Amino acid sequence: MIGHGTKFPRKMEQAVAALLTARNQEEAAQSVGISLKTLQRWQKEPEFERALRDARKSAFRQSMAQLQQASVPAVTTLLRLMVEGGSPATVKARCAYYILDQTRKGIETEGHRKTSRRAGAGCGRLRAGTVEWRTRES
Repeated sequence: MIGHGTKFPRKMEQAVAALLTARNQEEAAQSVGISLKTLQRWQKEPEFERALRDARKSAFRQSMAQLQQASVPAVTTLLRLMVEGGSPATVKARCAYYILDQTRKGIETEGHRKTSRRAGAGCGRLRAGTVEWRTRES
């Protein structure tokens, strides 16, 4: 059990990292040199849960950044295949479809964000058993 004010143990840090890269919990526990039961017990501790959640969020953000960086060359490749001669008509049609489909999804996603922001503008907040309504102006 982790006590209040104690430093997060190195083995637990290793276990968090192993859970992000291993194929399963057994492999993660083995790579750190602990039993599966120990790993499962740690996963129930709030500090470990928080560290694992934070590590997963960080890994996800890094993955999303890499995908975003790769999107420019990916679109360039699709456009080149679609426009240049030598590509079969089926490849050109598939590229065109994919570009249009992704554009549509992007526009829909942006529309949902704007709608969500507007809908949230008049949401109430509970205060001492009553609902206080606020608009963006107030």
